[in-house]
Amino acid sequence: MGSSLPRVQPGSFLTLHYRLAGPGGDIINTFRDKPATLTLGTGELSPAVEQRLLGLEEGARVTFEIPGGEAFGERNPDMVQWVARRLLREMGDPHEQYQVGDVVQFPTPDGRGSYAGAVQQVGRDGEGEAVLFDFNHPLAGQPVTFEVHLIGVL
Repeated sequence: MGSSLPRVQPGSFLTLHYRLAGPGGDIINTFRDKPATLTLGTGELSPAVEQRLLGLEEGARVTFEIPGGEAFGERNPDMVQWVARRLLREMGDPHEQYQVGDVVQFPTPDGRGSYAGAVQQVGRDGEGEAVLFDFNHPLAGQPVTFEVHLIGVL
């Protein structure tokens, strides 16, 4: 008799615990909380991560080492940009103090989502203060450990 456990397929609805870690430690870890639920193919996980889930059986517990650049793309130097204080005031809190290492959420142009920029430097441009942001994913170009425990597959 073959195993009759459901396997992950494109579009499967999954209940799972997962942990994503970069060289600096865990980025997300649901093992201590309630499990996550998601549908494969909706972009909640990066394609490199989703590929590795396909074919796994319900109940599987696996750890994958994903090479640098595969999970979140390579670092793109064009994604490091100066933003004038004037623009920051329009987009956010005018009294915000920006410190190196802060992660700031920006609205996407359509206003529906947001993306994050990490403060690299606070400086000045011709018009006054400006802040250098890195809009790359913090794990871009980094190797990633992906640990998963598949609780349910529908």
